[in-house]
Amino acid sequence: MKNGLYSIHIHMLDGVKGRDSGILILRDGVLLGGGPYFWSRGSYTVGRGTWKGELVTNQHSPLSDPFVRPLFGGEEAPSGFSGTFSEDGAEVFGTVLVEGRRSLSFRATLKRLADI
Repeated sequence: MKNGLYSIHIHMLDGVKGRDSGILILRDGVLLGGGPYFWSRGSYTVGRGTWKGELVTNQHSPLSDPFVRPLFGGEEAPSGFSGTFSEDGAEVFGTVLVEGRRSLSFRATLKRLADI
């Protein structure tokens, strides 16, 4: 996994409606990023074409649609993920712990935008 700036698109699985997009900076085992409503920080390790890691996500702004309820309920949400990568990006599958009691699966696609 090359150091760089990546776009990320997240889709919740298991019949849960939810998605998010943003950016991530990956540098030497550290990841940091966010989007219009959430920010995340974490760490990762790299193998031969695979990588895995963990991150914590927090909400920094209220959602603009009053009829949409955030999956995390405004609470910090820890996640773990693993997946594969190539020169141009990566795909991961992971699990997020919501409100300390419910685990939800997600899929995320990353696209490398720039070197850093």
